[in-house]
Amino acid sequence: MLNDKKVLFSGMQATGSLTLGNYLGALKNWVSLNEEYECFYGVMDLHSITVRQNPAEFRQKARALYILYVAAGLDPEKNCIYYQSHVSGHAELSWILSCFTYMGELNRMTQFKDKSAKHADNVNAGLFTYPVLMAADILLYQADVVPVGVDQKQHLEITRDIAERFNSVYGNVFTIPEPYIGKKGAKVMSLQEPAKKMSKSDENPNASVFLMDDPDTIIRKFKRAVTDSDSEVRYSEEKQGISNLMEIYSSATGKSYNEIEKEFDGRGYGDFKVAVGEAVVSILKPLQDRVAELTKDKVYIDSMIKMNGEKAQYFSNKTLRKVQKKVGFTEKIK
Repeated sequence: MLNDKKVLFSGMQATGSLTLGNYLGALKNWVSLNEEYECFYGVMDLHSITVRQNPAEFRQKARALYILYVAAGLDPEKNCIYYQSHVSGHAELSWILSCFTYMGELNRMTQFKDKSAKHADNVNAGLFTYPVLMAADILLYQADVVPVGVDQKQHLEITRDIAERFNSVYGNVFTIPEPYIGKKGAKVMSLQEPAKKMSKSDENPNASVFLMDDPDTIIRKFKRAVTDSDSEVRYSEEKQGISNLMEIYSSATGKSYNEIEKEFDGRGYGDFKVAVGEAVVSILKPLQDRVAELTKDKVYIDSMIKMNGEKAQYFSNKTLRKVQKKVGFTEKIK
């Protein structure tokens, strides 16, 4: 625990472009967490190389993600925003923890099965041991809480199992992380297949709204959004497409479902789709302007990367040294 605050850890992969779902479901809600927690946010570039990357593009995407964190309102002087690959402890702890993780546990991970199916020509060992690296990410900073979506629950469970197994052998070394249950982020679904989550890797270009999409593209994507044969703007589990649009509109405007239903009573889906698109444009414009501003300020971003990388390295080293001593590694001679 730092400064009497509990520690919160999260991060996003440095691949693809962040979607409206990433912003409304997670990033937007991270902004005020540093008041209650000591927050560590990683640009998770080690995780990203389970899929082959173009090196130059990869570096650009990692920096763009760092800038997006800051543009979204995460103050890098109050939150530790860093590159995962800049902190050697992630990889070092991952190896040690892999020796406390069972093959059967990794075999049960659904994400490995899903990603193997998507990348059948590159089913590598990193993809298989991905959950161990994720456990190292969390345990390295003695995180008390981790914001998790439904698709990440399995990873937090295996992290807790690994930590408890290590602690049972060596004493109270790791904090056992809990899921962070805070302000509910919007659950944003695909605009073309509203039964599945909006994804930055969706092959359908109309399925996802990206944070850097221009206004015309955003409006066009919402106009093409899948709804149903009805014309009533009403929230219902049976009306997945229109309910998804209402969730997005509610998050962008702060209006309740009842207020939205009254606003669009008798107006039909065409008007509503355009209104949702315009509301999304209005919340993304300030973010996009801030990204443009920060992208030009290389000196500031570089200084924050350096400062936070050193901070992350310092706190991670405390845990890593403790773990190395516990397992019996010989200390370096100074």
